[in-house]
Amino acid sequence: MSLPKFIIGMIFALAIVIGWSYFDGASLGTILLRAVVCAVIIQAGYFLLVFAMVGGTTPTSADKAREADRGTILNKVADGEELSARRSLH
Repeated sequence: MSLPKFIIGMIFALAIVIGWSYFDGASLGTILLRAVVCAVIIQAGYFLLVFAMVGGTTPTSADKAREADRGTILNKVADGEELSARRSLH
């Protein structure tokens, strides 16, 4: 989930909690407390989700990443074209 989607979802969830608390007849302090607790729970859940996604991926060594980049570059080079650091004047 991207950050903008998360923020929009969090705002809607907080609005629902605030609306529910208001129509329940809660005091302003209780409404504020419920909103803060809800925001903390949502933020902790988002952090754990991102942490699990990052932890679930396998690390790629720098050599493998470099070789993959070279492969994509070599695939883009036309047949018969040489790769060199020198530039032709023609």
